[in-house]
Amino acid sequence: METNEPTRAAAETSTSIFVRSPDEAMALFGSRDRWLKILRQRLGARIIARDQQIRISGEEEEVRVAEAVLRDLLTLLRQGAEIDETVLEQTLALAERGRRLPEETEVRIGGWRLPGRLRPKTPGQRQYVEAIATSDIIFGIGPAGTGKTYLAVAMAVAALKSKKVKRIILTRPAVEAGERLGFLPGDIQAKVDPYLRPLYDALFEMIDAERFDQYLASGVIEVAPLAFMRGRTLNDAFIILDEAQNATAEQMKMFLTRMGFNSKVVVTGDVTQIDLPANKHSGLLAAQQILQGIEGIRFIYFKESDVVRHPLVARIIKAYEQAELRRKAEAEKKAEGRGEG
Repeated sequence: METNEPTRAAAETSTSIFVRSPDEAMALFGSRDRWLKILRQRLGARIIARDQQIRISGEEEEVRVAEAVLRDLLTLLRQGAEIDETVLEQTLALAERGRRLPEETEVRIGGWRLPGRLRPKTPGQRQYVEAIATSDIIFGIGPAGTGKTYLAVAMAVAALKSKKVKRIILTRPAVEAGERLGFLPGDIQAKVDPYLRPLYDALFEMIDAERFDQYLASGVIEVAPLAFMRGRTLNDAFIILDEAQNATAEQMKMFLTRMGFNSKVVVTGDVTQIDLPANKHSGLLAAQQILQGIEGIRFIYFKESDVVRHPLVARIIKAYEQAELRRKAEAEKKAEGRGEG
């Protein structure tokens, strides 16, 4: 015991972080130090907050991770985000993987600027925004809750407001419509609106209702099912195809070839949620195989660590991924057994 004690003492270290105000400290640590208590429990390091100074001490690795977490949380606060359970869990997960958030208080990429509340919150989201700013066609592929659609719509609105494009076109395949579309009440817009509602929801958070109605009436913003894109050439437009895993290979080719001059295309989807009939092939899967390596086209892949919804969402996604891996392993094992027989 005596020989080990000096080694332990030598391995300990400390550092300090300063907040800008008592209000910032309160936002960081939560009501009644709710977040601070979780941080102390999860990180192991000793975290002591006095006035505007946060002192972190403990073993070197514990201090390093704790400092990274606290600096990332401060970055998010200064970007306009609020600390909640989701943000806390995600920041802890990033630090455990040795990853960090960008420390800029503003996102300015290639002349683009996003409003504070729409700034990317994970490295994956940051990479996605950078790709949208610098490439012509961008594929954002990953699980639910990673901000694929939301950030694409945010970039589209930013492009419209800065006059980089003249209109926004949002589209989705109405997979479940087909022959049953005629049984729904109302005109064609009323029939397809349920399939397009998530796109409307994203827009409503960024544009006030009166202006949105004006944009919609004048054609500055168009929200339509994928079938409506056929035969068109879309110039000076920011075009988003959402839920692209449910577009067929033929529809994907049709959509991508609608792109005109001074236009940008963002395709989002989750290849684990394909709802197409068994005899139809996903256009998103086909695009991954056919379009890799083509200049001007970027593929960004999100992971469960990029999920920014309730922490349970990331855990649910991980559980399903593990179940799918087990299913594939069992199928391969059965196939090998039949081969040996």
